[in-house]
Amino acid sequence: MTLPLSAADFFAAKLAYETDPSDLAADRAAGTAPLVIDTRSAASWSQGRIPGAVHIPNAELEVRIAEVAPDTGTAIVVYCWGPGCNGSTRGALILATLGYTNVRELIGGFEYWAREGLATVSDTGRARRAPDPLTAPAA
Repeated sequence: MTLPLSAADFFAAKLAYETDPSDLAADRAAGTAPLVIDTRSAASWSQGRIPGAVHIPNAELEVRIAEVAPDTGTAIVVYCWGPGCNGSTRGALILATLGYTNVRELIGGFEYWAREGLATVSDTGRARRAPDPLTAPAA
């Protein structure tokens, strides 16, 4: 079986098109945060989200993306619930198909953002969970 990419090319591509919660948080702290888009349902958004994220469910993404990112070179990170959800992959594919060239998927999604003890916001206010020792170093 011939593989289309070398292992090095595959892993370099993963790093080019994915980011993780701690790297996104570091970008935000440095003031270099990309546009963050939550592709989940309205009920999921209400329950909890990354502060500053923009809510555009995948079903609306093609029509609404130009409202928040008229430039197809805009750095964008998309997320959904977590590893058991492919909504962020679908969102990233929609954006790439529309010609957006700087799109990444947040691996782990909202679940791992929250599990790493990073700030979240819901319709009832801001929160921060204690980091899960299985996903982040214990204090």
